[in-house]
Amino acid sequence: MTTDAAHLATGRHGEDQAADHLAAAGYRVVARNWRCPKGEIDVVCVHGDTLVFVEVKTRAAAPQADPAGAVTASKRTRLVRAACAYLTATDSWNQPCRFDVVTVTETPRGPSLRHIENAFDASEHMGRGYQPF
Repeated sequence: MTTDAAHLATGRHGEDQAADHLAAAGYRVVARNWRCPKGEIDVVCVHGDTLVFVEVKTRAAAPQADPAGAVTASKRTRLVRAACAYLTATDSWNQPCRFDVVTVTETPRGPSLRHIENAFDASEHMGRGYQPF
């Protein structure tokens, strides 16, 4: 398996783990790997009346740095833009929303997951032309 293929397989496995974790925690998964010209959203869920956009970061081994640190300012901006496109495509602008991050770290004892609710505030990443939440 090439490095790119292994990376994709690791990411897919982490997204599967995250989706299972979210479902077990009472979230209803409504989309996975939702794509548009603005970007991709790993998992879209509904929790109560809130639409939750989830970024999943997976590491194959214990990283030196927190995997959540890979959700940089530019990545957050792309996530917000993709979420805006999702809200438009599904006519969901009136629904409360938030952005969560799930980190998955593969360990010798199995995957270790951490769910960070409300991981960042979308308003600081809203550019001109994007509707506020």
